[in-house]
Amino acid sequence: LSARWSGHRIQPRHLGGFERLTGWREQDALPLLYPQVLGFPLQMVILTHPALPLPIWGALQVRAHLVQHRPIARGAAVDLACRTAGDRFLEKGAELDLHSTAHVSGELCWESLSTFYYRGRRGAVEAASPLAAAPQAQGAEAARWRAPAGGGFTFGRLSGDYNPIHLADWYARRLGFPKAFLHAPVMVGQAAAHLPGLQGARAGRLDVWMKGPVYYGADVALHVAGVNGAVELALLAGTETRPALVARWSTQPGGPLAG
Repeated sequence: LSARWSGHRIQPRHLGGFERLTGWREQDALPLLYPQVLGFPLQMVILTHPALPLPIWGALQVRAHLVQHRPIARGAAVDLACRTAGDRFLEKGAELDLHSTAHVSGELCWESLSTFYYRGRRGAVEAASPLAAAPQAQGAEAARWRAPAGGGFTFGRLSGDYNPIHLADWYARRLGFPKAFLHAPVMVGQAAAHLPGLQGARAGRLDVWMKGPVYYGADVALHVAGVNGAVELALLAGTETRPALVARWSTQPGGPLAG
């Protein structure tokens, strides 16, 4: 399955909403995370398509790998695309990979590989993705702040992600959580906003592993460590000792994420 959105001109109001919500400071080029948010409706087209044999209400994003090959100007006309790129059966569920791209004037400027997990045994167990292993990210505390007390509908309007688990406590409780929690890209953006080197980079790669929820209004702490030329991040929420989010940032984009 694939979906395309050609010739989209970035809207200052939409981009400004993303920057206000995440705290990402304005730059000459688009923030690394922004094309992921802008193109999320294409992922939803695929995740909700009748031909996909997995129900949208069972999808839980567990990983995102974002690569910026070159900057995208804020006023550029962008061609966005998304397609299914892989799947695998695991012991307790299944994974689906979606590959997204952003081209400007026919040139690949940005891409991402997003992995969604579906609970429930569905077939013979296969090998895990080589991207599944997250770093330890045991750095020193670099920043501390309080997560927004709301904003789920605001992010929904920006991205098209209206999953009720981010909007309604009663729905979150039905799925085993005490209350609703923030969209992961909001917390990734807020963490990245504390790293000036990431914001100003013209090229690089950000790998993110979602480990748990960050509830609205929670106190969060960002731990940072330099490892083998990369920066590893861990975001802890409330009194939890297990990170809610782990990430690795490198100024080396590497090769394409998908064939």
